[in-house]
Amino acid sequence: MKHIARKRFGQHFLTDGGIIDAIVDAIHPEPGQPMVEIGPGLAALTQPLVERLGHLTVIELDRDLAVRLREHPHLSVVESDVLKVDFRALASQMLASAQTPATAKIRVVGNLPYNISTPILFHLLDQVDVIEDQHFMLQKEVIDRMVAQPATSDYSRLSVMLQWRYDMANVLFVPPESFDPPPRVDSAVVRMVPLAEPPQVNVNTLETLVQVAFSQRRKILRNTLGKWLDEKGFAGHFDLQRRAEEVPVAEFVALAQAV
Repeated sequence: MKHIARKRFGQHFLTDGGIIDAIVDAIHPEPGQPMVEIGPGLAALTQPLVERLGHLTVIELDRDLAVRLREHPHLSVVESDVLKVDFRALASQMLASAQTPATAKIRVVGNLPYNISTPILFHLLDQVDVIEDQHFMLQKEVIDRMVAQPATSDYSRLSVMLQWRYDMANVLFVPPESFDPPPRVDSAVVRMVPLAEPPQVNVNTLETLVQVAFSQRRKILRNTLGKWLDEKGFAGHFDLQRRAEEVPVAEFVALAQAV
């Protein structure tokens, strides 16, 4: 029986064989690597991945799809909302069963539901210490914001909050016709590699600071971030005669450290 894509789960199934091959090549799975796939759906990516890996753990919310996936002898199926998955616990379990070195980490891949892609990215950011790398298919405009440079229209809160912790690259364009049903937007694949030595910063402070800075991105920072800094009793120097989109990631991080 054919599975009908469910709107409430944001399901669009990848069907283009050439694109699938290109994504798997970009991920470059090696035998025995501990890998988690988010939202395997009809296993378009899952099958070529597991053929190279030997075993794969998948996270699937749709009960009907989870039943199908459990029939595969080389898959471990976690039937859950990905936002409720403890990746540290999952990594510990996977690495123990694979008998990998204590320093090993998991790789995470997936065609993320576009309606909750940003919450998933932040959920993983909170647990990035157990992750080696991430490859995700997302809405292209989201990836444009993720990798954007300062002084561009796409540079945003998302750019800063991910770039302080990851080295990222847009590695592949994916047109709507690669899916069934086709989404109304272009897609792309992003590679996210956690920085080996990230700056030490209070993430909550950085997040609040960046949120305030971009809350009214057309205004200069004196009218937004300046008031917040005054409330914090900040006495250092920071150029507030700029808009948020003009401030590099490193300067936001340095300010959060100073505060």
